[in-house]
Amino acid sequence: MKILFVYSGNRDLNSPIVLNQAQSMITSKMIIGYYPINNKGIWGYFKHIVLLRSFLHKNKFNIIHAHYGLCGIVALFARSDEKVIVSFMGDDLLGSTSSDGRLTLSSKLLAKFNIIFSHRFYDFSIVKSEQMFHVLKNSNNVSIYPNGVNLNVFLPVDKEFAIQRIGFSGNDTNLIFVSDPIRHEKNFLLAQHAIRILNNNTHRLHIIKNVVPEELKYYYSAADILILTSLHEGSPNVIKEAMACNCPIVSTDVGDVVEVIGDTEGCYISSFDPNDVAEKVKLALKFRKEHGQTKGRERIIELGLDSETIARKIIEVYNKVLKITD
Repeated sequence: MKILFVYSGNRDLNSPIVLNQAQSMITSKMIIGYYPINNKGIWGYFKHIVLLRSFLHKNKFNIIHAHYGLCGIVALFARSDEKVIVSFMGDDLLGSTSSDGRLTLSSKLLAKFNIIFSHRFYDFSIVKSEQMFHVLKNSNNVSIYPNGVNLNVFLPVDKEFAIQRIGFSGNDTNLIFVSDPIRHEKNFLLAQHAIRILNNNTHRLHIIKNVVPEELKYYYSAADILILTSLHEGSPNVIKEAMACNCPIVSTDVGDVVEVIGDTEGCYISSFDPNDVAEKVKLALKFRKEHGQTKGRERIIELGLDSETIARKIIEVYNKVLKITD
């Protein structure tokens, strides 16, 4: 079985999410190829229809697995007889926000196109959360498979060792925000506002971005808590990664965060009220001081959100699409 992963390479030609999924799926019976789309904007994507068609003419695959809605559209128009599976990532079905917090018109239109294409043309669609599944409720071939977390990469590390390795101060209360604050949907201003309310000069809110996955475990282990204040998400990887490292969490109720966290002690869901976020931060810091680590890793294993379990489920989708039986 030969699978081609088509994905956006605008931020990273070697997308960690895509590579992690691919590496967890490769077997003696499966070959995976990669096709990054590295042009920005809708027209930049459309330019790749001809390029991908040429690539497919020279390289034969059974399935094109596109990651993100626009990549799915490119794959659909470029394919010859390959099956097309699309993994929707979040804003491609839910829309994205502008600086005022409202969904942009262009993202709403693109989401509608993605819904139509999923219903009528794709051989299978994969979504990351119940909210996204509800958007595609009229589609027969759709399943919820969040991105899995590599438990061999994301694991708890001694806090003092981690602090020394990444250069945090052991005298500070270290809170981490693992995303690019420029992205409006990540709602960094809410995290800042909540920390200001606490008015404690030992609290340090660190922005963590452009860090390779192998190093992130040290940030999750060194941090007193992870803060996620997004306006919307699909299935945020940072939550699963932090839980795999037993890091306390404060998060807004977005995507599948409530389902993933469950009743894990030391992890809290907040509203979008900065006062509520501040109160949940206090609770999480109290837990960190009194108990240290959470049992988030146990929760990830219990839910089957490790890379290997998710990989097996996706391989089952491939077999179903190709009508392969054991």
